Amino acid sequence: MAEPAKKRVEELRKQIEHHNKLYYTDAAPEISDGAYDRLMKELIGLEAAHPELKTKDSPTQRVGGAPLEGFKTITHKVPMLSLDNTYNPEDLREFDARIKKITEKYTYTVELKIDGVAISLIYKDGYFETGITRGDGERGDDVTANIKTIKSLPLKIENGKSGNVEVRGEVYLSKKQFEKINKEREAKGEPLFANPRNSAAGTLKLLDSGIVAKRRLDFFAYYLVDSAKYGIKTQWQALEKLKAAGFPVNENIKLCKNIDEVIETCAKWEKRRNELDYEIDGMVIKVNEFDKQQILGMTAKSPRWAISYKFKAEQAKTKLKKITVQVGRTGALTPVAELEPVLLASTTVKRATLHNEEDLERKDAREGDTVIVEKAGEIIPEVVSVVLAERPAGAKKFKMPVNCPVCGEKTEKYEDEAVRRCINIKCPAVVEGSIIHFASRDGMNIDGMGPALVQQLLKTKMIFDYGDLYTLDIFALASLERMGQKSADNIVKAIEASKDRELDRLIYSLGIRNVGGRTAEILSDNYPDLKSLMAAKEEELSCINEIGPVVAHDIYDFFRVKENLQVIGKLEKAGVNTKRKEQRVKKNILNGDVFVFTGELKAYTRGEAGNIVKSLGGRVSGSVSKETNYVVAGPEAGSKLDKARKLGVKVIDEKEFLDIIKQDNKAEVVKKEPEKKSGKNNKKSQGELF
Repeated sequence: MAEPAKKRVEELRKQIEHHNKLYYTDAAPEISDGAYDRLMKELIGLEAAHPELKTKDSPTQRVGGAPLEGFKTITHKVPMLSLDNTYNPEDLREFDARIKKITEKYTYTVELKIDGVAISLIYKDGYFETGITRGDGERGDDVTANIKTIKSLPLKIENGKSGNVEVRGEVYLSKKQFEKINKEREAKGEPLFANPRNSAAGTLKLLDSGIVAKRRLDFFAYYLVDSAKYGIKTQWQALEKLKAAGFPVNENIKLCKNIDEVIETCAKWEKRRNELDYEIDGMVIKVNEFDKQQILGMTAKSPRWAISYKFKAEQAKTKLKKITVQVGRTGALTPVAELEPVLLASTTVKRATLHNEEDLERKDAREGDTVIVEKAGEIIPEVVSVVLAERPAGAKKFKMPVNCPVCGEKTEKYEDEAVRRCINIKCPAVVEGSIIHFASRDGMNIDGMGPALVQQLLKTKMIFDYGDLYTLDIFALASLERMGQKSADNIVKAIEASKDRELDRLIYSLGIRNVGGRTAEILSDNYPDLKSLMAAKEEELSCINEIGPVVAHDIYDFFRVKENLQVIGKLEKAGVNTKRKEQRVKKNILNGDVFVFTGELKAYTRGEAGNIVKSLGGRVSGSVSKETNYVVAGPEAGSKLDKARKLGVKVIDEKEFLDIIKQDNKAEVVKKEPEKKSGKNNKKSQGELF
């Protein structure tokens, strides 16, 4: 290895990373794009001539490589929880009051809520190793190759020594870059992206990192996992450490002494949000001190020490050109307003929902009207109201179609529903929606079976319903457009893997009206297999706690439809699991006793506690009834506690619950174990990272 070449490579890397920081983080470039490209070209040439000089942290590793065949799923070591939302100052004061009940002498950090894609970054021994999307909070997609293209992101942590570091943050697309990309797509006759956030999310899911690199995604770090092990005591200090280690940290962070300062800061940025070159949809408020965060703890879904303050939805005025009707998987007809394009929350809006027939009737929206639109939750545009003073003469009242606009069959509207439905189970729109729902992540989780592929499969008549998915083979799939042999193989493997899903997942996937994840879980707890659920009487179903007569009717009706039974027959023939996977009961000490958990537990999460109950022969319910034997009430117990007292149900605290389950010391406790540490000096090496 030539020493001059090695020296020049090191010089070039330092220069390029220096200019990356100036351009992408500081927004203060010192050299032209041409000069930068010449430096990069020289480095690429030297590394090609001397492969032994190429390292993991080289700037050349940001350049996109060969296209990927797909993304693998990775489980987060620490779940990426969502935040509770609040929408006004009163809610923020209530949040502060709840904290005051538990602890005192604390401050707040107030951070901009970047409207992007949450990402977890894993560094091993100081070098970037893995980038994972938030996904469902428990697991996400490995998008490492695409993350490497973000030039503001360090590939090597400054002063990093040994061990693993996890940093979380938001990947986003600047407004300027978003506009540039859309101009290029318009020139090519390609469909425009809806907004920067969707563009960022879509870009991260591209299989060709070369295209990703050209889109120029950006990143802000906002959280260092396990900060305390590095001797860091506050969120403010953690952000300073991240900044010192080379991570881009948003500069618009405020340390507030009290809730009044928090509210003032939120109000300021709600007014100034459009001054920024990136989208924000609110603020994130966190208790600054980590020891206070520890005291406050977590709920099953979110931390008690943090909250999101969402800005009011922006509104815009435009013309309603036409009303069209969409058909969903349950046959529901949704009126949609086709609009004159209007800029709303930095995105161009051309369509907005009118929700359902009753909502349309109430608003009396007509073609030709001037309407007010806003983004519900900053995502879905909806028509809020009609400007009646600007209604054109002769504007006719819109009538929902009597016949389905997709299949032409007759529609019906029931008295107890706000929607009109197509009742044709073979309607192409209903079939397509049901297959997409079946394969979804919350359903059977068939990776790669997205809307585009489903449409292709239906168009080519390879499938007619979701039962046919299990007859697909590699060769048939590989014959489709944009489908290689490797991709086809991955999808077939994903279909095969889905055969072993839990019974509740299967029940949810069937697409029974009004049966969501929780209801499917309840049904699985009450019936050992799909066959017994199918045979259940309507009266029997309605007696199940949390089901009720309406849902019971929908379930009973679903299993009385010949076409549904035929599809289920296909699933059974294919070997899809239709039985509850019984949790091994070590000792039936609870003898079927029903437990309800309310408030928070210290020793276990509610899910873990529920698993213990089931392992000891008990049952878990989500609501209190006369059949409930115990209500386990922790801090901040809600209405369930009140109902238990009213019904005379026995209420116990966590200590009493632990005493009950300790009757069998050999009880199988399904509890997440802490990550095992290796090596004598593991703790020390972890602390050396910063």
